[in-house]
Amino acid sequence: MFATLKRTAKLLRTPTLAERELAYLNEAGDRYDLEARERNLSRGALNRHNVF
Repeated sequence: MFATLKRTAKLLRTPTLAERELAYLNEAGDRYDLEARERNLSRGALNRHNVF
């Protein structure tokens, strides 16, 4: 019973800011895109929710 509750809680959990940032960086196509994405993150792009 508790295993089912744990699985359900995992499915309903929203990703943390660190997880969203890592996913955003992993989508970079090349080195230049990665650098641009790092600059966007340093400016707080994901904090304003305008990237996704």
